[in-house]
Amino acid sequence: MSQPNVSDHFESLFEYAPISLWEEDYSGIKHFFDDLRADGIEDLDTYLDEHPEEITKSMDRIKVIHVNRETLSMFGAESEKELLANLDKIFRDEMRVHFRSELMALWHGEVSWSGDGVNYRLDGEALHIRLHWRILPECESNWECVLVSIENISALKQAEKRFRNLFEYAPISLWEEDYTALKQEFDNLRAQGVTDIKTHLTSHPQAVDRFMSMIRVLDVNQRTLTLFGAKDRETLLANLNKIFRDEMRSHFKGELTDMWDGKTYYEREGVNYSLSGEAVNVQLAWTLMPGHEQDFGWVLVALQDITARKKAEDYLRYLGTHDVMTGLYNRAFFEETLQKLETSRRDPLSVIILDLNGLKTANDTLGHHAGDNLIRRTAEVLRAGMDNGYIAARIGGDEFIIIMPDANAQAADELMVRILSLVAMNNKYYREPELSLSLGAATSEPGVSLEKVISLADDAMYRYKGLYHRRRREDK
Repeated sequence: MSQPNVSDHFESLFEYAPISLWEEDYSGIKHFFDDLRADGIEDLDTYLDEHPEEITKSMDRIKVIHVNRETLSMFGAESEKELLANLDKIFRDEMRVHFRSELMALWHGEVSWSGDGVNYRLDGEALHIRLHWRILPECESNWECVLVSIENISALKQAEKRFRNLFEYAPISLWEEDYTALKQEFDNLRAQGVTDIKTHLTSHPQAVDRFMSMIRVLDVNQRTLTLFGAKDRETLLANLNKIFRDEMRSHFKGELTDMWDGKTYYEREGVNYSLSGEAVNVQLAWTLMPGHEQDFGWVLVALQDITARKKAEDYLRYLGTHDVMTGLYNRAFFEETLQKLETSRRDPLSVIILDLNGLKTANDTLGHHAGDNLIRRTAEVLRAGMDNGYIAARIGGDEFIIIMPDANAQAADELMVRILSLVAMNNKYYREPELSLSLGAATSEPGVSLEKVISLADDAMYRYKGLYHRRRREDK
């Protein structure tokens, strides 16, 4: 059996290769470069800036010697003759961008080049292509034989565009970040013998800010710009210190602990800030992308705006602990607080019981709106008179209580005097009915329960109330 002719064999390899192959002659570009150097041109980049038309002329300096069957199929040509007669339809527009890079590679002595670009079929359809060329070894002195391969990567580019759009137009804020420097610092600390990052951060609080500064933001999507009020990516990236501050440090310490412990995914709630200074409550999901467990080079962070949910939760929490009419704490909160104080008992603690005089009379003679107004005025007086750390609650229709941690009997007496003076002042600014309060106080002692202290204060209040009614009768 005869052996195939070597020349025919390699011709068949070229002709039937499953990728577009071109045999080309770049000697025209070589002569052009030689002339430029002879004229003293040393910087081709600057020269092309000044003479952009030479990019198109250099494309025309290339001679196509031969193409294979896959090339005809890719570009929709019936024959090599038809394809070569229409190269201006194939190599145009966007090609000039990457062809300039090819010229720069040739100028600097490169014998091969790879890059992506856009060519066109003869019917006008754009093709995203990946082009490789190599000056064959026997032609490195004259560039007369160059092998070019063109791969159709349109499907790949469409997939990249699709996934890019999924990122860009996702309905939550997405961040691509690089934690490489942070990971390297972790490795350095481990090498120094650090085993517990929590302890390290407690003894080196400034390290939290240093770790934050090591994170490099690679990209953000449109929702991120909207969420933080940035007009573009450049504005956002230039103002990250306005977004990540204050409360973020506390939850970032928790994130550092999760990373240190080897977690590749975690969720946390936190607070960031828009560029206008408005607080933004966020639900953060942190994902270390697969394949980057050793270098932390690619991290995806998703931020969901939960500000509305937080406000709703805070409002519900407020309703559960506050009296709607006065804004003071309610009885449920008072009882819960009393249990906590009894558990962590520390004497002295004083209690003042207050009862609104004449509420029923106001309701019966002037209507419930007048009685409600007296209740609100009582709350105004209590808020104006109390010191920080004291707790005021409405525990009944006309009954109020003030809990005074770390306050002795003298402090309670002084507060009652202040409240009565504020009542007198309040009556000067409101029309009838007159605001009047009965008060009683008691102070805790070792071995006496807080319930007993409240009972003693209640007794004192009723004695005061008895005096109030006696004076009312005497005045009549």
